[in-house]
Amino acid sequence: MRQFAKFGLVGASGFVVNLILFTLLQRVIPNHARPLQYNVIYTIAFLGGGVSNYYFNRIWTFRSTGHAVREGAKFLSVSALALVVGLIVSALVSPWLGHGHRTWFLGTVAGIFVNFFVNKYWTFRHVR
Repeated sequence: MRQFAKFGLVGASGFVVNLILFTLLQRVIPNHARPLQYNVIYTIAFLGGGVSNYYFNRIWTFRSTGHAVREGAKFLSVSALALVVGLIVSALVSPWLGHGHRTWFLGTVAGIFVNFFVNKYWTFRHVR
């Protein structure tokens, strides 16, 4: 439970990084191009939050001393899985919600539990 709580706090900070990037990118991309660019905006914002999450989960949540590059590659793989889940959820709800923050929110939330458990039991499995 303690690790999950820490993971949640780190995830919340990554969520904020993700939201800020998503919002800034939406302001830069013209309205008429958003449906075409949504996946690109979503991916950039998601990966920005993911880099932040990896760093803080490694040093604080799981206190890992494992091989940073190997763990980083695993974490990135899990993030890619969560990204695919998020994009699928976004694609499913966007006909009703559009390509705005509500769609982004549902897509982002979709991968939280998968992200935690796969990282805990695969990426950082050597950490007690």
